[in-house]
Amino acid sequence: MSDTSTVLSLMTWNWQQPDWPSFTWDRSRLSAAEQRFLLGGGVLLGTVKHLTDEDRDHLRVEAMSTEAVTTSEIEGEILDRSSVQSSIRRQLGLATDNRRVRPEEQGIAEVMVDLYRSFAEPFSDETLFRWHRMVVRGRRDIADVGRYRTGAEPMQVVSGPMHHPQVHFEAPPSSQVPSEMARFISWFERTAATARDPLPALTRAGIAHLYFESIHPFEDGNGRIGRAIAEKSLAQSLGQPTLTVLAAPILARRKEYYASLEAANKQNEITNWLAWFAGIAIEAQQSTTALVEFLIEKTKLLDRLRGKLNSRQEKALVRMFREGPHGFKGGLSAGNYSTITGASPATTTRDLADLVEKAALTRTGERKHARYQVAVPLRETSRVSLNERGDLVES
Repeated sequence: MSDTSTVLSLMTWNWQQPDWPSFTWDRSRLSAAEQRFLLGGGVLLGTVKHLTDEDRDHLRVEAMSTEAVTTSEIEGEILDRSSVQSSIRRQLGLATDNRRVRPEEQGIAEVMVDLYRSFAEPFSDETLFRWHRMVVRGRRDIADVGRYRTGAEPMQVVSGPMHHPQVHFEAPPSSQVPSEMARFISWFERTAATARDPLPALTRAGIAHLYFESIHPFEDGNGRIGRAIAEKSLAQSLGQPTLTVLAAPILARRKEYYASLEAANKQNEITNWLAWFAGIAIEAQQSTTALVEFLIEKTKLLDRLRGKLNSRQEKALVRMFREGPHGFKGGLSAGNYSTITGASPATTTRDLADLVEKAALTRTGERKHARYQVAVPLRETSRVSLNERGDLVES
């Protein structure tokens, strides 16, 4: 084997290639997606203006808590949604139940609130260090907290048994991380919409996520921080906090996500990665818009019923709407209603029948198996992908 071929065979990862980090992609394939995202962003921001102040608060809490819970679940960490919401509400100065919140739930909640409030601020090492301290809050097994990794061992993404692991990616050695991150932050700042080399919204966010993950600068927490960076980038492109909840559709297609990242980690031509990411971002945006529409219809329903319900029924409806678009898991039961309102079984039966008659609730099942949902369905959103021509395909 010649010296040249030996060198090439060692260039396994993107950061080892001579063109790193000069990413290339087919701009024409992303053109329709970029236009769709900007149009959708305008529609979303316009629709939010029709929300009441209370519903705007609900939207923020719902979106941020969904992002916090799902971005953690992608990494295999299951959080209590109610605890995350309680922490977010407390940080936003909203009424809360003051429940006890675990450090990991408080930490990721703080990342979401910080991201929402500071999306327009310049990016820096300190931004990342602050987020890292939040993400690993309560951990005792992390040596490098709030700073880039310093370990001598290779930083690898692996799976499989310990005696025969499969290496999906190996990041640059720790000694290179400070210079790589300085270059990344410089790139992020100069490609913003208001900077000298602006990039389209989806392109910039997709590159930012891949670029950061390729450096993998922290001992742990890189995935959650990398997705937060993508959210920050999208928000800057729209000039508003996006609340697109990127992590939810990523979680639904977690295997695709890791496979797409792994493929993109091997070369610096990244059209396929950006096309995959664009579909995810548009799908996430549509889901947020559907949530806003749900909140508007909720207000219309409550306005229609004003003065027509007793205090028990009003209390139960408000409690159901507080659970979000999906309501109680499996639907509200007569037992749930009695617990919420203190009503007797006979009164519960009359109240629920009346709520169905007034089209406030819908019922499935009979007698003890009856379950109730608010009569405001959450609009289903489609799975979005880009084909080879750049057409958006919804299924």
